[in-house]
Amino acid sequence: MSNAARQLIFATNNQHKANEINAILGATYKICTLREAGIEIDIPEPHDTLEANAREKSTTIFNLTQTDCFSEDTGLEVAALGGAPGVRSARYAGEQGKTAENIAKLLNELAANKNRKARFRTVISFIEKGIEHQFEGICEGMIDWHCSGDNGFGYDPIFIPTGASKSFASMTMEEKNIYSHRKKAVEKLISYLNLNK
Repeated sequence: MSNAARQLIFATNNQHKANEINAILGATYKICTLREAGIEIDIPEPHDTLEANAREKSTTIFNLTQTDCFSEDTGLEVAALGGAPGVRSARYAGEQGKTAENIAKLLNELAANKNRKARFRTVISFIEKGIEHQFEGICEGMIDWHCSGDNGFGYDPIFIPTGASKSFASMTMEEKNIYSHRKKAVEKLISYLNLNK
C-alpha cells in the first residue's frame, strides 16, 4: 500500500494561496496549481456570492480534467460598509485588481468611522467523483487605521484578527494560521478527506 501523498488540483494560479494551503495540509496531501497541472486558463468569477464563484472554478476544472479538485473564494466583509467589499474584494478598486488601490479605497470609505469590525470569509468547493462539497472558514477581526507589515497578501496589512495585536501582514505564516479563515476552511476539507479515505 502506497504512502504517497494524495494529490489534488487547486483551481488557482495564486501562489500565495497555494503556499498557505500547502503549509496547512502537511505531508498527507499535495496540491498543484493550475499552472503546475499544465492548465493554462483564466476562470471568471462572475457571480455575486463566494459560494457560486468557488463552484464555478472547481466545476470548470473537474469538467476539464475529470480529476478530484478544489477551489476557494475569499472575501473581506466590513460591517460599516454593509459587508463590502465581499465577493468583489480582489477587484474593489477596479478590474485590474491592484492591492494597494483596493486597500486605499477601503480605508478612504471607512475614513474616521469608529466601527472597524470586519471578517474574512473563505468558501472551499471540493469536487470528488463529480460531487461537490463546500467548507467555510471565518476569521473575525477589525480594520486597522493604517497599513503595517510586509508579509501576506491582499488586505493582510490592514486586518487585525480578534485576539491578536498586529496585522496578518506583520505575522509569520505560522502565526497567521492560528487565526486564518483559510486554515479553518482547509481543516474542514481535511476532516472530510480523512473520514472518506
